[in-house]
Amino acid sequence: MIREPRPGAGETAPFAPDFDPVSLHHRRDGWTPERQREFIRWLANGLRPGRAAERVGMSRKSAYALRSRPGGEGFAAAWDSAIAAARRRSAEARGPGEWARAIEGVPYPIRYRGRIAAWDRRFDDRALLRLLGRACRLLEKR
Repeated sequence: MIREPRPGAGETAPFAPDFDPVSLHHRRDGWTPERQREFIRWLANGLRPGRAAERVGMSRKSAYALRSRPGGEGFAAAWDSAIAAARRRSAEARGPGEWARAIEGVPYPIRYRGRIAAWDRRFDDRALLRLLGRACRLLEKR
């Protein structure tokens, strides 16, 4: 059984960008405007493109073909926005701690004879490398 990602109590629905669907010859089993919007919503929910295409009854290959089709620039931009929004939500769910540990450091007490004598800051190198890796991947996509 596949569980669908849904907003919990007090959460809002994920960001789903507004876009003009790619105009195609209307086929019942093709990429209708409704399917395109639903696909983008699934991406904004955090699903990968193949799984999102599966959810709307289409293939991953046809989703990428629609994205690269002439006139599909709006669809491609909505796709990128939805994925970026899902990644942002995922990072927010992990909490602001990663940025704080990597850039600002975490206060650490220095003890002397059982008492706190001073405070130091410790930085998380792995968190910094994850942040740098994400930044590099975003720059490579441009």
